[in-house]
Amino acid sequence: MENVARVVLGLEEHDVAEEVMHFLDRSGVARVVATAADDRQLLEAVRQLEPDAVVAQPALVTAGVVRARAVLALDTRESVASLRAAIRAGARGYYLWPGERAALADAAASTVARTDQLLRRATVVAVHAPRGGAGCTFVATHLAAAFARRGDCVLVDADPDYGDVTPAIGAPVDEAHTAADLVPLLDELNAERVGEALWEHPSGFRALLAPTGEAAETVDASALARLVGAVAAVADTVVVHLPRGLESTVPAVAPVADRVLEVLSLDVLSFRAGQRAIEALARAGVAPGSIGVVVNRAARAEITPADVTRVFGVEPLGVLPLDRGVPRAQDHGKLLPARGRMARAFDRLATRVLEPG
Repeated sequence: MENVARVVLGLEEHDVAEEVMHFLDRSGVARVVATAADDRQLLEAVRQLEPDAVVAQPALVTAGVVRARAVLALDTRESVASLRAAIRAGARGYYLWPGERAALADAAASTVARTDQLLRRATVVAVHAPRGGAGCTFVATHLAAAFARRGDCVLVDADPDYGDVTPAIGAPVDEAHTAADLVPLLDELNAERVGEALWEHPSGFRALLAPTGEAAETVDASALARLVGAVAAVADTVVVHLPRGLESTVPAVAPVADRVLEVLSLDVLSFRAGQRAIEALARAGVAPGSIGVVVNRAARAEITPADVTRVFGVEPLGVLPLDRGVPRAQDHGKLLPARGRMARAFDRLATRVLEPG
C-alpha cells in the first residue's frame, strides 16, 4: 500500500460520499481512511490522520484543513460560490462528480509522489503576539537561534505585509530569496529547492524570508501554510513568525504548528488581548493544549508571572527578563549574544517547548 494515497473524504450527502469512497477504494491508487459530514468532523480527521489528500466539498474546508498536503475540491454541481470557496481553501484542483472522477483519482494519486519528496520531520512552533510591541519578532528570532544551538532550525516569516524578520536579523533585502520564489513551485517542491530558498543567519538557523512590494501579494495564507509544511521536511525544528492580525494568515497557518506560543507582557491590556487571541486560535482549529504562554520583558510590577497561571490556567513556558539592549540590537539587525542571561532564558524555553505533552 506504499504507493496508495491516503484520503480523508468530506461530503455532506451520504449517498454521494458512499459512491466516491467506493470508487477511490477500487481505483488502486487511493484509499479513504476517514469520512466526514461537516467541517468539524473533517478538521478532526485531518488533525488525527494527517492524510496525503483531502477530497471535500469546498464549503467544508476550514483553515485548519490545510495541514493536509493537498486539498481536492469536489462537488456535484458547479457554481460561483463553490468555485470561490475552493480558491479560498487553496485547493489544488476542482472536480465535478461523477463526470470528472478519473481526473480526481489521478490527482489523488499524485499526492503520494509529493509526500515521498517532502516528508515532515520537524517540530513546528508558531509565535504570535496579540499586541504590537509585545515582542513577537524578538521571541521568534531568538528562539530560532536557541533551537539552532541544538540542531537544524528554520525560521519562517509568515507576515508578508510587514516582513519584520528581515531587518531584525540583518538579512539582505534585495539579494536573498523569499517565500514568493517558492509559491510557483508548490506542487513540485523537493528538499533541494526548499534549501536553495533559505537564507543562513550567522547564529546557525536558516530563514525563509517574507517578500516585499508587489511580490507579497503572491503569497496568500494557504500558500504560507503549505510552505511551512515543506520547510518542515528539511529541518529538526521550524519557528513560524506570525502576524498580529487574526483575520486571514494566522487562522490558516497556526493549525499547521505543533505548538503555538502567545507572547504577553505583564499588563492588563496584554492579558485581555491574549485571551481573545487564544479563543480565536481555538476557533481556527488549534488544539487548546498546544498553546503556551511566554512572558516577555518581565520586571518588578504589580502584575507578575504568577498572574498568568491565575488568568490563563497554565504556567508560563518561559519568562524573559527585561533587557534594555534589545531595541538597539534589533535596530542594527543583530541578535543578543549567544552567551548571557537572555540566551540561557531562551535555551530553557526551547527545552520546555519540545517537552512532550
